[in-house]
Amino acid sequence: MRTALTRRQVIVGLGATALAGQVRLDRVGAAATPEAGTPYAPEIDPAKFTTTIDNPFMPLMAGMSWVYDGESDGAKQVNKVVVTSKTTELMGVTCLGVHDTVEEKGELTEDTIDWYAQDSDGNVWYFGEDTKELKNGKVTNTEGSWLAGKDGAYPGIIMPAKPTPDGPYRQEYLAGEAEDMAKVIKLDGTISNSYGDFTDVLVTEEWSDLEPDVLERKYYVSGIGMISSEIIKGGDEHFDLTTFEQGAGTPEATPGY
Repeated sequence: MRTALTRRQVIVGLGATALAGQVRLDRVGAAATPEAGTPYAPEIDPAKFTTTIDNPFMPLMAGMSWVYDGESDGAKQVNKVVVTSKTTELMGVTCLGVHDTVEEKGELTEDTIDWYAQDSDGNVWYFGEDTKELKNGKVTNTEGSWLAGKDGAYPGIIMPAKPTPDGPYRQEYLAGEAEDMAKVIKLDGTISNSYGDFTDVLVTEEWSDLEPDVLERKYYVSGIGMISSEIIKGGDEHFDLTTFEQGAGTPEATPGY
């Protein structure tokens, strides 16, 4: 993905051999170290989930919005992310919709709704996405779309309740479409960009078996969410936060979703 909240990118790079197996989830909120040959099939108890998403590193409350400026393969882009009022039920869990768009030269090129819910431990789970690529206002591609509970897809933890650099965790799973993994690198990172200077930054790295030799690094600040992202191996892309709005409890109305 281009940001912590956007369309999931298919990326890889770190420890491909060691990560050949699936992540095993022993209980809601417990992402175990991947074990070779272990099927990925987390047990989801709808009673343990809520659409009140207040994880400090990934808050998704009504009306919140983020704008990121960046560049991908030489093209300047603007990525906008807004928490909506839309909900849907996936695997029995009521999930909250987050609207994510990408523009190039003022033209909409990506339009996505991502589905999230938070468990009782405070982990934020990613339950799927409906993504569209557009050209001249027309949809050209929906590749990457997936919904938990359909066609063998399962949700994953997009942001742990208590991030620690102790092993990778699966963020999503649909074989051949959505296989992102992540790992916490450090909790005391620093970063400076146009939005400000920050310490105690959560730094993560993400990858996937679907596009070898690509690795993305992301930077999160408590109370805000993602501050910056960059592909550090296998590509040329970076995004920095330029605008963050807490909102006034009025979520975006999203036409078409």
